[in-house]
Amino acid sequence: MSELKSSLDGAGLRVAVVRSRFNEEIGRASLAACLARLGELGVHERDVTVLSVPGALEVPLALQKLAGTGRYDALIALGAVIRGETFHFEIVSNESAAGVAQVQLDAGVPVANGILTTDTDEQAAARAPVKGRDCAEVAVEMANALRAIERLHK
Repeated sequence: MSELKSSLDGAGLRVAVVRSRFNEEIGRASLAACLARLGELGVHERDVTVLSVPGALEVPLALQKLAGTGRYDALIALGAVIRGETFHFEIVSNESAAGVAQVQLDAGVPVANGILTTDTDEQAAARAPVKGRDCAEVAVEMANALRAIERLHK
């Protein structure tokens, strides 16, 4: 039996973060927590690229372009979609999540989806730092897991 193990050792990993500017304060809080955690995990600042885009619907295209460069071991999507009084919340939430997942599957590059979907600004503010840290860990762990798979099957 082969048991693959991944780790949270980010040394040598290259990570790109795409952050939505809509709900700017929430996005900045997620980004700050994410970058801090990446550093704690050993991802060097020079190996991190950050790109901001207008909103959650633009995030998947930016991720797709970044994945297509072949330069990154993992990608992270950050932002917030907060429920309003119209159906637009469902459209943006669903389509951005589908787009992020599609990039991951098409490119074979792990994407940690940290685009929050909440009912209130307060919920988003409370979750932003936690989600940023979680996404850093997911990105590092999944990049290492994929490396482990590649090593096993060489």
